[in-house]
Amino acid sequence: MPSRQIQDDPLSGRSSGVRVDDDQTLSRPTGSQVAPVGVTPTGGEVAYPSGMDEDTQRLHQLGYAQELRRGMGSFSNFAISFSIISILTGGITTYYLGMDAGGPLVITTGWFIVGAFVLCVGLGMAEICSAYPTAGGLYYWSAQLATKNKAAWSWTCGWFNLVGQVAVTASIDYGLATYVGFLITLYHANFHATAKWVLVFYAIILAAHGLLNTFRVKLVGMLADISVWWHLIGTLIIVVALFAIPSQHQSVSFLFHSENLTGWTGPFAGVYAFAIGLLLAQYTLTGYDASAHMTEETQGAAVEGPKGIVRAIYVSIIAGFVLNLAMTLALQGGSKEYAAVAINGPTAGGQVFVNAITGQGGKLLVIISMVAMFFCGMASVTANSRMIYAFSRDGAVPGHKLWHRLHPNTRSPVNAVWLAVVVAFLLGVPSLYQVGGYSVAFFAIVSIGTVGLYVAYAIPIYLRLRAGDSFRPGPWSLGRWSKPIGWIAVIWVVIITLLFFAPAFWPWNTAADFNWAGPAFVIVMAAVFIWWVVSAHKWFKGPKIEGDETGLEEIEREYAAGIIPPED
Repeated sequence: MPSRQIQDDPLSGRSSGVRVDDDQTLSRPTGSQVAPVGVTPTGGEVAYPSGMDEDTQRLHQLGYAQELRRGMGSFSNFAISFSIISILTGGITTYYLGMDAGGPLVITTGWFIVGAFVLCVGLGMAEICSAYPTAGGLYYWSAQLATKNKAAWSWTCGWFNLVGQVAVTASIDYGLATYVGFLITLYHANFHATAKWVLVFYAIILAAHGLLNTFRVKLVGMLADISVWWHLIGTLIIVVALFAIPSQHQSVSFLFHSENLTGWTGPFAGVYAFAIGLLLAQYTLTGYDASAHMTEETQGAAVEGPKGIVRAIYVSIIAGFVLNLAMTLALQGGSKEYAAVAINGPTAGGQVFVNAITGQGGKLLVIISMVAMFFCGMASVTANSRMIYAFSRDGAVPGHKLWHRLHPNTRSPVNAVWLAVVVAFLLGVPSLYQVGGYSVAFFAIVSIGTVGLYVAYAIPIYLRLRAGDSFRPGPWSLGRWSKPIGWIAVIWVVIITLLFFAPAFWPWNTAADFNWAGPAFVIVMAAVFIWWVVSAHKWFKGPKIEGDETGLEEIEREYAAGIIPPED
């Protein structure tokens, strides 16, 4: 058996080596050509076997073999991102933040304000995804688009992305664990959901997500498809129930009411609180890079990956607005009752349900939301594992040979799945430290995850702007709108980074009042940069190609035969 040949990609100043015709499709055989002719990452031409599909050809041109099983369709690709965004997760677990900072006005209008800017970020990413449909996604794009210091840009983007993904997985599943405790107390009033109990629930949830992601990608795709319908139908049930069942509702004018329970005072306190409240929608509209990470498992990836990103965003904006609108109008009582709900923190959304609909009805709405949270966490582990797999394939993760290996039967990155699960659990351990029943760590994790992902989103968009006309788009392109949309996206990421690190509450009487996200994020990323300066710059040269065309086809034959090719 020939040994696996790994070569460093020279990452020249050329776009990507992807040969795209004027109609933005890979060239097809004509005349005497035996097969489509493409350009390899090293610049040489190659004749592909006549039976090779365009997705595999494109992947070969980018330097990789078709190792993962390509079994996802367009809907499943969209479903993964839509499930991670999960309005029934972010729109409920961070609902309290909108109540505290900005009130009903920011809870409703925030979806369209934030949504417009997030859509710009998604559009910028989608265009790049079309040109480079690989599981590595953001860090691979950065290496290809940078005009100099390619490896450094790739390393930085990759670690922002990886840290953000793990933190988001942790925040999703920890939020679900919190709701498990909340649900138990609804049925057993004597049960007290201590920090230790929540951590136990958290471990069980993560383990379940690890097991589900151990199987074939078709199972994950099927569950993602179910997740979409669960989110849409579940949201519809919740909205209809909240409009139809409660005996009283807030007036329409209440939607334009501002609230400031943050403790900040002064002439601009209301504006500041509104800005902080925007993070309700911003935290929710996160994770749609999953469609890019799943492109090596998606059919028609250069088109369906970008579509998956954009669809997931705009569908979530509309559904999130409708959900939070219904929740806000269903708030019971006056200002005293409003404050009593907001003080519940992440479970405030669930408290809205049980206050508005007494008995089993309110509990049912909580359960519907919790199932959606479970789907969300499962999809997050899926995307996280593909990022670990791809980053390890290029040697950037300690122990990369282990995390890059695929299961011989399912061809899924099982080792990467369980690494994602274990690291996410470790991030949740600090939740044992609480102040007045408040988990300081959880909220720092939420902010770190969102900022990490959005910085990683912005880096390739910024580099694409710098690349100018040297960037060759794929079949899904923004055309003349690429630059203005790109600059709007980059500026927005700078703004939300400052907001996520800004102190939301005042005064700082306890550790729970302070926003630890900034210091924690600085420490984590300082470690990554120091690692680069001291060691990584010597051996990480950016994305690697796995061999020439013959070598890539040999790797694919071995996987098809159930043989895991040896690592160098």
